[in-house]
Amino acid sequence: MVLQHIKKFFAFEAAGGIVLALAALAAMIVANSPLHHWYESFIHAPVVVQVGDLIIDKDAHHWINDGLMAVFFFLVGLELKREVLVGELSNVKQIILPAAAALGGMLVPALVYAAFNYQNAHYLKGWAIPAATDIAFAIGILSLLGSRVPNALKIFLVSIAIFDDIGAILIIALFYTSDLSLSSLMVAAACLPFLWLLNRRNVTSITPYLLLGLIMWVAVLKSGIHATLAGAILALFIPMTDAKDPEHSPLEALEHDLHGTVAFAILPLFAFANAGISLQGAGAAQLLHSVPVGIAAGLFIGKQLGIMLLCWLVLKSGLASLPNGTDFKHIYGVALLCGVGFTMSLFISELAFGGVTEGFDPRLGIILGSIVSGVLGYVVLKTSLKELKNETAVDLTQS
Repeated sequence: MVLQHIKKFFAFEAAGGIVLALAALAAMIVANSPLHHWYESFIHAPVVVQVGDLIIDKDAHHWINDGLMAVFFFLVGLELKREVLVGELSNVKQIILPAAAALGGMLVPALVYAAFNYQNAHYLKGWAIPAATDIAFAIGILSLLGSRVPNALKIFLVSIAIFDDIGAILIIALFYTSDLSLSSLMVAAACLPFLWLLNRRNVTSITPYLLLGLIMWVAVLKSGIHATLAGAILALFIPMTDAKDPEHSPLEALEHDLHGTVAFAILPLFAFANAGISLQGAGAAQLLHSVPVGIAAGLFIGKQLGIMLLCWLVLKSGLASLPNGTDFKHIYGVALLCGVGFTMSLFISELAFGGVTEGFDPRLGIILGSIVSGVLGYVVLKTSLKELKNETAVDLTQS
């Protein structure tokens, strides 16, 4: 009986978001309890891997952020490729509105953040933090509304998140890289023609791709470019179809296998390792610092403003139409949900400030902005979807 309930929970669409929230809450509780020394020991525990002269010496926190999150970006890359080839992004007409929404949802939050921090070059490094959307949380909140949610609205949110992920990958590659190692980059680049050859020869065994991907990950890690990008690049070479078995898709099979591990292990572990904010000694000065305030304002105000503005412009121009069965209230609710930045915002925050801050903690702004956006997004959607259900019931009665 208990096992059946557990299986039923993990099959629930919002389960990933719930586990993620519980992991973040657990980190906050532990970091502000007598167990905080254990928490610090855990995330700073040294982990060394050595093969000959090759040494990777990182603490557990960096192994999670640089290593396990590469698997997350690998899954993101697989999802992107599938959507572009056979999914919602394969139809140009269907991608205009979510693409515009994602663009507005990245640009305006960055501008809002910059408005609070333009006078300090160091603080400006965090401009991309509120530009991110946490798809696990956003979809999880939307799923709590059940069958009332039109399928087109769910597809719209997922499409925005996909474009948002593309933007995040580009931002990390272009703006959050340290001093580059040319030799390491050459090793990473040398893996690409071999991956291309495997794909062209329709090699469907995943093992050679993963071996080359591991070599590429180590090279990218040593190059100065963030190592998680190796995961996204590797995903582009995984074959979508199998010439010998048209019913089998290596990419979709791998995506299915990884989804549970990422949703219920990697992302919660990342949240636990990064959300442990100690509130000891935290006062109004730290909470009202321009960095967390700029992040919270970017997520809550910037996201909804940017998404709604770009959607309005695209719809007015006639380039796109509203998703079937939706109106502007539903779009506004989704715009609010996109202000839940949590996982990706925490990730970019780590890249921007290196986990070392003085006088402020960007995670305060991330958590505050995400909570307010998520709660209000849920309320707006619950209200608007209830109105839609009532209108439908009236129409059926009259007919």
